[in-house]
Amino acid sequence: MRLNQDNVPDRYPFNIPCIKSFEELAFHPNVTFFTGENGVGKSTLIEAIAVYLGFNAEGGSKNFNFSNAETHSDLHNFLTISKSFKKPRDGYFLRGESFYNVASEIDKLDEDFDGPKIINSYGGLSLHEQSHGQSFWALFMNRFSGNGVYILDEPESALSATKQIAMLSKIYNLANKNAQFIIATHSPILLSYPDAWIYEMTEDKITRVKYEESEVYRVYKSFLDHPQRILDNLFTSNT
Repeated sequence: MRLNQDNVPDRYPFNIPCIKSFEELAFHPNVTFFTGENGVGKSTLIEAIAVYLGFNAEGGSKNFNFSNAETHSDLHNFLTISKSFKKPRDGYFLRGESFYNVASEIDKLDEDFDGPKIINSYGGLSLHEQSHGQSFWALFMNRFSGNGVYILDEPESALSATKQIAMLSKIYNLANKNAQFIIATHSPILLSYPDAWIYEMTEDKITRVKYEESEVYRVYKSFLDHPQRILDNLFTSNT
């Protein structure tokens, strides 16, 4: 993936330093992660990749074309993403904050169409009749089939730690079926996926790091190793 830096405008999202400054990023053939603090542009970059590849900005497969609000940036217009000669047979863009809208669109389309129901690909039960976490899990377990590209923006947001661990197994099984994942996450559990490439986004740059070098890993490990000491220091500093 390359950012075409000629004529890049001086406005959002190009005023985010780490987005404006990168020139080229490569993707792992199976799993690539983007991680970093809030506000550094992870979701903006993930969204641009998805839109460039033909997915709906609010999420879903390439067959979804609904829009509740035109809020996505035009970053995709300044990207060039090289693709394999192999055409993916499946794909999905999961955007946690608008998955409710995807669920509503599925119900609407199924109500208006007499043929096979879309919801059958998600386990058969309306996503609105499940908890947020259950609907996410139904998507992972039923809709993803392999031989495709899956772009996920903070998929852990609705999942328990147990489900995140189980998701590692699902990713592994799909990767063995020629699936490629591009994931933005804050989860140290998901980031532990073996041999994945991890890009850490900071305010001014995007750097490929090892799992143990990532800020997410270091913060969680420090807290879990010494929770009481950190809490004592935290509460003492606020008195």
